[in-house]
Amino acid sequence: MRPGIHLVHKRPGETSFSLVRAFTGSTGLRACHGGALDPFAEGLLLILAGPATRLFELLHPVPKTYQAGIAWGAETDNGDPLGQVVATGDASSLTPPKLDSALIGHLGWREQVPPPTSNKRVGGERAYVRAHRGEEVVLPPSRVYLHEARFQGHDLPRSSRLLLVARGGYYVRALVRDLGRELGCRAHLTALRRVSIGPWNDPAGETQIVSGPAVLPWSPRRELTDEEERRIRGGASIERGHLEEPEWRCPPGFPDPEPPIRALHRGGLQALLRESPEGLVRAIDLRGI
Repeated sequence: MRPGIHLVHKRPGETSFSLVRAFTGSTGLRACHGGALDPFAEGLLLILAGPATRLFELLHPVPKTYQAGIAWGAETDNGDPLGQVVATGDASSLTPPKLDSALIGHLGWREQVPPPTSNKRVGGERAYVRAHRGEEVVLPPSRVYLHEARFQGHDLPRSSRLLLVARGGYYVRALVRDLGRELGCRAHLTALRRVSIGPWNDPAGETQIVSGPAVLPWSPRRELTDEEERRIRGGASIERGHLEEPEWRCPPGFPDPEPPIRALHRGGLQALLRESPEGLVRAIDLRGI
């Protein structure tokens, strides 16, 4: 195994952290995930290995696509099928047009209260740890972005299937919880699959590795001369020069992730650059990916 972004399929029941621990134990590489999935969920999990661990925050602003299964008529304490039912409602009046209309109100930038069993930190401790101890957890709302959402099918009044595209930090469990409350029938997730993150899809078979210039393909590129590579490596600035277009772009209308600039030298990825009054300077050293 080599450093880079590893595209891993997470199965239901596995935890994101257990997969990272297993990866570190088998490879000896320092690693972290690029955004956790709940234990009941499945799909694409990014494991960032070696210098790629420095990319974590840069993955947050790109689109993530999910497929979700929804059960109408009951809300659980954690918003998923593993939780305890805390409220019920009558879903007999639900219709596809009524559901479509309710969904529209959640598109774009919104304030969203994360589930109490989320990965958010409360006083230096993960919220889900406190919730699992039986403590009451009340989290403040977060600013989130939902780019696209549409129902793919219904078995009303029992269930529906939903496809959505959101920015990092979005809680599908919270969306379903809020829809159920607004419609007066309550609801929770029964299944969740992360289909893609940016240009990367859930691998059908073996783990795939993204490394070198293929990392962050939504970032512009700057080819370095030998002299410029020495300057960047030494912490000096270089002229902005010519920037090549990204190989992949976010969907039209999606918020600009404002990525840094990839610095390439002799076919290899050297660093991520940022703009400064003096020109381009190194933001993150990525040699070795």
